[in-house]
Amino acid sequence: MPESLLIKNGRIIDPSQGVDRVGDLFLADGKVRQIGSCAGVRAERTLDATNLIVCPGLIDIHVHFREPGNEEEETIASGSAAAVAGGFTSVACMPNTDPAIDSATAVEFVVGQAARAGLCNVFPIGAITKQRQGKELAEMGQMVRAGAVAFSDDGHGVASASVMLRAMQYVTMFDKPLIQHCEDPDLSAGGAMHSGYVSVRLGLPGIPAVAEELMLQRDLRLARETGARYHAAHVSTAGSVKLLRRARHDGVPVTAEVTPHHLLLTDEACAGYDTNYKMNPPLRTEEDVRACLQGVVDGTIDCLASDHAPHGTQEKELVFTAAPFGIIGLETALPLYVKALITPGLLDWPNVIDRMTVRPARVLGLAKGTLAVGADADVTLIDPQAEWTIDVSRFRSKSRNSPFEGWSVRSRVVATIVGGDVKYYEP
Repeated sequence: MPESLLIKNGRIIDPSQGVDRVGDLFLADGKVRQIGSCAGVRAERTLDATNLIVCPGLIDIHVHFREPGNEEEETIASGSAAAVAGGFTSVACMPNTDPAIDSATAVEFVVGQAARAGLCNVFPIGAITKQRQGKELAEMGQMVRAGAVAFSDDGHGVASASVMLRAMQYVTMFDKPLIQHCEDPDLSAGGAMHSGYVSVRLGLPGIPAVAEELMLQRDLRLARETGARYHAAHVSTAGSVKLLRRARHDGVPVTAEVTPHHLLLTDEACAGYDTNYKMNPPLRTEEDVRACLQGVVDGTIDCLASDHAPHGTQEKELVFTAAPFGIIGLETALPLYVKALITPGLLDWPNVIDRMTVRPARVLGLAKGTLAVGADADVTLIDPQAEWTIDVSRFRSKSRNSPFEGWSVRSRVVATIVGGDVKYYEP
């Protein structure tokens, strides 16, 4: 059992309870025991949180841990270490491993590896279809019983409308969300970056915005018909934001997420052919960035995720068209969201924390994202004024594929506490 812990004099921000005030937090037996004034409370350990933000442990709804199959890029243990260094107490890992997480046995393997790592909570997302091939539904019921919290074929969109319809009908029995990588494979085939003026200038094959929007539009119609809980992963286009806004207005049970890179970078970043800027969905236009920012601000986009996608240096050193999609993000997500949303005054700290705790917990149906008395003692301490330079050589992740190397950022995680245990601490 973790030692009792008293966190004193911090700015406690808990959007789940509407709390934003200076106070103390007492943790014992892995639970939150007292919040506010803790005068007279005795604990085995005390942390001084003066000038720090104390909030529910951050939750990343979208990460890729490469185990099993590509452990040289990331393992569940190394990914968990990166997570706690980034302030995340809980992450949900996608099933595009080798083999895919498409069975109860595979889900149990992830749960077991996470328990052995003993760092953050790792919640497996099961595949929608067997081997993520988009043809035959995987055994969702068995995976739910083994611990799967959602279903996705991420990396591929489910192209068949009939398969997606059956998946939505089936998943309603378990009240779990389907997380869709919206991308029509016929329209995106062979593409390496956003299709537009920049791709033409660079001579690189493009992925058009309509590839994302067409699948999203189809799925929103299916979700309306079935009532299935539908979550759009890594939204990247202005058209997608419009579709989501309209669907939410009409009462469709849809949620969505965005990533830091789709709020801070455009396709112009690909001009140097640096493959660290190659990601899927690709970096879009300035208009798309503005629309995604507005979608976060007005609540059309619920969650702030990282889409942490590790790749080896040797892979990213290939030519742009041959290199794999994806960048790492767990250790930089928080300060990058500060740069995109708080620094320009679009959102304040309580709203950013809400989108990184309460809302992802709600999407996945987790009893997380709160500092309410009796809740799991998952807590993140943040220095909002700390200024530092991103240095990928210091990352806990096994991979280094980040386009943000050398960026100056503000806000730093000081401590990450999971179940009352301090898993990361750098005062």
